[in-house]
Amino acid sequence: MTSAEKEKSSTGLCRPPLSPAAGPGRAMKVLLLVGLGALFFAYYWDDNFDPASLQGARVLLTGASVGVGEELAYHYARLGSHLVLTAHTEALLQKVVGNCRKLGAPKVFYIAADMASPEMPERVVQFALDKLGGLDYLVMNHLGAAPAGTRGRSAQATRWLMQVNFLSYVQLTSLALPSLTDSKGSLVVVSSLLGRVPTSFSSPYSAAKFALDSFFGSLRRELDVQDVNVAITMCVLGLQDRASAAEGVRGVTRAKAAPGPKAALAVIRGSATRASGVFYPWRFHLLCLLRGWMPQPRAWFIRQELNITTPAAA
Repeated sequence: MTSAEKEKSSTGLCRPPLSPAAGPGRAMKVLLLVGLGALFFAYYWDDNFDPASLQGARVLLTGASVGVGEELAYHYARLGSHLVLTAHTEALLQKVVGNCRKLGAPKVFYIAADMASPEMPERVVQFALDKLGGLDYLVMNHLGAAPAGTRGRSAQATRWLMQVNFLSYVQLTSLALPSLTDSKGSLVVVSSLLGRVPTSFSSPYSAAKFALDSFFGSLRRELDVQDVNVAITMCVLGLQDRASAAEGVRGVTRAKAAPGPKAALAVIRGSATRASGVFYPWRFHLLCLLRGWMPQPRAWFIRQELNITTPAAA
């Protein structure tokens, strides 16, 4: 009788043979989890942000009248940066400019601009160059959000969203890049979680945000190959961190609003340290990684974040 037969007869059980790869496979999973933990710890613990580096910096900030953009303007003002602010509504811009001056910004200018107009990006960049004499930071934060639901998926709405949320970013970048190259400056792109993880009732908006991620990811590689010292920081914020975007999905999502000042400070810290990416809250980084493991979540899982129900049975 073989040893295996003796073991079976003595215990009364037939043990399944262990796969040769089971041990190493388990070890690899543990090492992967440890590595991810170390990566998150290093990413969020190491902080070499120097506030003095932004004193006197020349910043063009779009979408500066409300929400995260307004808070960005106030942070830059406190840090002593020279500012050109732009947004759609002039009255709101004037209020923000006044507050920035009270907070200590040495220079603050504004220009009202509707980024749905293809002519406006050139006017905005030229205005900033004339007023500041050059740029150290181009911070693109503006957006347009079509109403949630099927009415927002028309070709006309999608075309409008692509102009505001993508093409205007491309225009601003190409126009500001020569000045940023001279100053070894930074491009800061305030995007959305929907540019990494698509969700329901946001197809045109999400398409524009995915286009941003691809465009600036490719541009970063091109600049590296050409030895152009311009940093690109992609900022992934939750939809609830953006005032106008949240308005677009009001009544559809159960997501709660996150504090704008903290999100804005995360953007400033990341861009000032020339980080390639900023995630606020930090768990969005994990969500983006998980998307590769669960690319198509079940419908019931998605509904947990939405105020919708399945149709009643007939």
